[in-house]
Amino acid sequence: MRQMPLLLRRNRVLSQIAPPGTDITVLYPAEEISHRVHALAGEIAAAMGRNPLVVPILKGSFIFAADLLRALHDAGVEPDMDFIGLSSYRAGTRSLGEVRLVRDTEVEIIGRDVLIVDDILESGRTLAFAKNLMAARGARTIRTCVLLHKPGKLAVDVVADFVGFDCPDRFVVGYGMDVAHAYRQLPFIGFVES
Repeated sequence: MRQMPLLLRRNRVLSQIAPPGTDITVLYPAEEISHRVHALAGEIAAAMGRNPLVVPILKGSFIFAADLLRALHDAGVEPDMDFIGLSSYRAGTRSLGEVRLVRDTEVEIIGRDVLIVDDILESGRTLAFAKNLMAARGARTIRTCVLLHKPGKLAVDVVADFVGFDCPDRFVVGYGMDVAHAYRQLPFIGFVES
């Protein structure tokens, strides 16, 4: 029951981003995402202890990271948090192959146990860039958590320590992820039908 079509209605919220008749196929409904996020929090708590520094990569991971932080709290973890902004897409749907730092962390990294959180592991360039940056700044340990992993798409050698779901080779939207800055607000993960 994962792949159910959903017709987005034109209304005041969606009228500027969803053309009439836009169909989105739901890959992961909100309830399934919530269940998996709580399971990930348990895995992270067991592996990293009570006080990791959680560093979500903006913008795509912001909803996932917020839910993960609350789930970590429920698992007894007291994380510190900062953000990093990286970009490789701009307004398009294909990676440019070059990662740019658009917002830097503000907290001290040296000697910290860092958990980098990203929305999707596809080419691996963004995650590798973030890991290398945290290592250069003296993190004691670096682990990574991604909500989605697209197997077979890696362009660099990087592996996520914690993975929510394996994802089909589709351009996904919702739950923080976008296409040209649209659809981030959707409570599920799906793809726009073409």
